[in-house]
Amino acid sequence: MAEARRSRIGWLPLEKPLVELEEQIEELRGLLNSDELSPEERRYYRREVRNLERRMETLRQEIFSHLTTWDKVQLARHPERPYTLDYLRLIFHDFLELHGDRLFGDDPAIVGGIAFLEEQSLMVIGHQKGRTLQERKQRNFGQARPEGYRKAIRLMKLAEKYRRPVVCFLDTPGAACLVEAEERGISEAIARSMLTMAQLRVPIVVFIIGEGGSGGAIALGLGDRVYMLEYAIYSVILPEACASIIWRDASKGPEAAEALQLTAEGALRFGLIDGVLPEPLGGAHRNPAAMAATIRAQLLAALEELRAKDVETLLEERYQKFRRMGVWEGE
Repeated sequence: MAEARRSRIGWLPLEKPLVELEEQIEELRGLLNSDELSPEERRYYRREVRNLERRMETLRQEIFSHLTTWDKVQLARHPERPYTLDYLRLIFHDFLELHGDRLFGDDPAIVGGIAFLEEQSLMVIGHQKGRTLQERKQRNFGQARPEGYRKAIRLMKLAEKYRRPVVCFLDTPGAACLVEAEERGISEAIARSMLTMAQLRVPIVVFIIGEGGSGGAIALGLGDRVYMLEYAIYSVILPEACASIIWRDASKGPEAAEALQLTAEGALRFGLIDGVLPEPLGGAHRNPAAMAATIRAQLLAALEELRAKDVETLLEERYQKFRRMGVWEGE
């Protein structure tokens, strides 16, 4: 996802100061492709490109060192942010996608299957939002229906049968709120998925790579180790929905985002996750390969640690980990 190929659609409001510099750089690079330039002109344009690139890097560092909570919400939702299938391609090899819940059908909002990391065989499951409008509609913008979570349950039990660790990638605004989802038991499917993960007798590693929204995320989030990307979010409700309930005004989403403490730093402070993975300057979409390498290294380290534990210790530590969450201590 080279920066040179990015369009204005890929820019967020917080990045607008960078747009003019980007256009100037592209214009000069176009001139450098001309055969009519003299050696002196070519050297001049190359020098100007380097100067503009340095200015752009300095400006980007300044912008990303002063991000608000709402800025991070926008980054978590960036349309070019890497999704589960992107990380599957960059981190694993020989991925074999498995379909269907054997009860109703297949839900494209959740993808999963067998993949290899070095010589290790794993079961990888995650939300998939889709890139094009058609694909987003097909995948319901990553909002899974009951059959999606029941597919995930089936794959997790398959992993347990063959003693394979489970890796989950969370990236959803929430579970599907469609009438048919309610009719087919979305709440039960989420609860069943959480129960399955609580009892699963193999290691589970979870990465929150974008939006970790409500029960749609926690349904796949009950892991032995849970990590968040630096600009990911994790919340019981979308900021706009929270604002609509509290203030009857969805435009107050930025204020709600501050109150919800939904950033990676907030989740770590409250003990909801085990670590924050730094993103490349500008966000994971600026350098997906570098972000994938960071996730890969953390995954390998977590698996090495978890594989050393016997099953009963693994289950007890997992239980205690989530039992400690949400404890309030009065004065």
